[in-house]
Amino acid sequence: MVSDSVPRLGQLPPQGLGFAPIVQKNQAGNRSDQGSRFEPMPLVSIVVPAYNEALILENHLEILCLSMERLEDSYRWELILVNDGSQDGTGDIADAFAHIKDNIHVVHHSVNRGLGQALRTGFTHCCGKYIVVLDLDLSYSPSHIRQLLNQIQRTGAKIVVASPYAKGGRVSNVPWLRRSLSVWANRFLSFAAKRNVSTLTGMVRAYDADFLKLLNLKSSGMEINPEIIHKAMLLDARIDEIPAHLNWQVQRPTRNCKPKRKSSMKVLRHTWATFYYGFVFRPVMFFVIPSLVFFFLSLYVNIFALIRCWISYRQLAQKARFPDPTEAVAIAFREAPHTFILGGVLLMLAIQLFSLGILAVQNKRYFEEIFSLGTATYKSTLSQRFRD
Repeated sequence: MVSDSVPRLGQLPPQGLGFAPIVQKNQAGNRSDQGSRFEPMPLVSIVVPAYNEALILENHLEILCLSMERLEDSYRWELILVNDGSQDGTGDIADAFAHIKDNIHVVHHSVNRGLGQALRTGFTHCCGKYIVVLDLDLSYSPSHIRQLLNQIQRTGAKIVVASPYAKGGRVSNVPWLRRSLSVWANRFLSFAAKRNVSTLTGMVRAYDADFLKLLNLKSSGMEINPEIIHKAMLLDARIDEIPAHLNWQVQRPTRNCKPKRKSSMKVLRHTWATFYYGFVFRPVMFFVIPSLVFFFLSLYVNIFALIRCWISYRQLAQKARFPDPTEAVAIAFREAPHTFILGGVLLMLAIQLFSLGILAVQNKRYFEEIFSLGTATYKSTLSQRFRD
C-alpha cells in the first residue's frame, strides 16, 4: 500500500530504449529496482483510477491481469491502481489483490481528489517505458492495450489515443445525452485544436513515459485529458489515434447484484471545461468570430441609418438648394435614435473584441515560448542530474 505522499514528477529515472529494470516487491511490500538484471522487453505501466468500484473491482482486475499476461511475450508489465478516496471497500479489495500479485501496486488517496489528481498520482509511481491509462469499468476492452502499444512503438508517437470517434471506431450502449455531449465536445475541441485528433477528452491512451513526465500537469478533474493534448501540441509532439470500441455494457459485478450503469459526468462542469480548453487551444476564435458578427450587424444597422439620413437630406433639398448635412442627420436621429445608438454600440463591441483577439494571440504565443523554454530547461536539468 502506498499513501498520499508521492514523489514529485521527474524523480523516477527514465527507462532505456527497450530495456527496463525488473520491479519487484521486497519482504516489506515495498517496490525495488533490481538493477543487476535487465530484460530486452519494455516495461509497460498500466494506470487505473478507481472510485467506489467495489462491486466490479476484483472481477475486472482478474480480466485485466489475464489480458496483460497474454502480452508477456512482448512486454513486461505493472499495474498501478489509484484508489481515489473510495468509501465502499475498494481500497481493501485492491490491497488484498495486490498481495497476491507482485506487479500490482495500490496507491491510496485519503479523500476523493478527482480524476486528474488520480492520474497524476499514478504517473508518478510508474516505472515503465510506456504508460497506458485504462478505465476500470472496462468500457474499453483490454484488447486495446496491445493496439495502443503496437502503434506507439511502430510510429514513435508520444501519445496514442483510443478513439471511438475515429474512422472505424464504435460507441455502444451509451446514454443519448452523454453520447451527444461527448461527440460535440470532441468536435468542438478538435476544431479549436486544429489537429487531426477526433477524441481529446478520452482517457484511454498510451504515453511515452519520459515525455509524459515533462509536461508538468496541473488539472485535478476531467480536464486533464485535453490538458495533456494541449501541452503535447505545444511541444510539437506526434499524437496518433487508433479506432476503438466504447461499450458501456461490459460491466460485470462480482457479487449477486447488478448495479445500474450511471454516468458520473457533471454536465455543467464538463461543458465549462470544454469551452475553457477550446479557448486555450484557440483563443482568437472566441474574440474574432464574435467581433465579425458584431461588425456585420453594425454595418447593417449603420447602412440603414445612412439611408434615413439620405432621405432626410433629399427632403431638405426640396426646400433649400444646399441644405446643411448635419441637419439631415439630426432629423434622422430624432426619427429613429435607436438606430444610431445600436449601430454605434455594435461597432464599439466589434472593435473591442477584435483588439482582445489580437492580445489573446499575443499572450498565447508568449505562453508557448515560456512553456517550451521551461520544458527544455527541466529536461536539461534531469539529464544533468542523471549524468552526475
